[in-house]
Amino acid sequence: MPYVDASGVKLYYEETGSGYPIVFVHEFGSDCREWETQVRYFSRSYRCIAYNARGYPPSDVPEDQNLYGWEFSVDDIAAVMRGTGIDRAHIVGLSMGGYAALQFGLRHPGKASAIVAAGAGSGSPPSHREAWLKETPVTARGFLERGMDAMAEEMGHSPTRIQLKHKDPRAWQEFVDDLRQHSPRGMSNTMARYQTLRPSLHDFQDQFSKLATPVLLAVGDEDAPCIETNLMLKAAIPGAGLWICPNTGHAINLEEPAAFNAQVENFLSAVERGTWRRWIANA
Repeated sequence: MPYVDASGVKLYYEETGSGYPIVFVHEFGSDCREWETQVRYFSRSYRCIAYNARGYPPSDVPEDQNLYGWEFSVDDIAAVMRGTGIDRAHIVGLSMGGYAALQFGLRHPGKASAIVAAGAGSGSPPSHREAWLKETPVTARGFLERGMDAMAEEMGHSPTRIQLKHKDPRAWQEFVDDLRQHSPRGMSNTMARYQTLRPSLHDFQDQFSKLATPVLLAVGDEDAPCIETNLMLKAAIPGAGLWICPNTGHAINLEEPAAFNAQVENFLSAVERGTWRRWIANA
């Protein structure tokens, strides 16, 4: 299996296709397998790199909670690029991965040629912040106390996940089955250190106003925890466009893969041609 080193933590990755690189960064409830439909499509024209975050086997699962956190997730994108010989790439992230992609754009602006942040912002809206800080530590303990089977079922039936089951039962079952295979320790540590302790994206509004990277924001209109933050990001980031997908929950790339791929392809093509309208208007 191919791995890169991220400050002593081994990260598993998969590489498909050739051309300009796209790095895919997965969400909390999945791993690199969630990008299968995107990799199959974009690897026709791009070099696609998808990897598993720390805590997600076959990547290492550190026991030490201090080896988890949002700063590590940003540095891990850079480590994957460094380990695969990539200087600059398009970055595509979902949810937790979307958070990391946006932060990567702030911390490594020269390395991201374009950013897709899908379903980013859970726990960020001021109106949701207090509840998020109370709920996430309970969820973190649940992976160790209740086990992956129970937690996978609960997550799969959550208000922003059930849409996938209604639309595509096979894809939903695959999502839940994959989730059951995750490391309870890795999930718990990720929830406790990354999800719980990461700052709200609203705290970075001033920094986002100076971000000079083209950004596509994507959110489902039934992904209630993320809509407010995406509206803020759209207003704050000069080169941002916002796609709101109707009748869609959190896992937008799984629920509407064809529409998601089309939006991302159009965005990347416009960036590469220099015709991304919001980008030109604010250049």
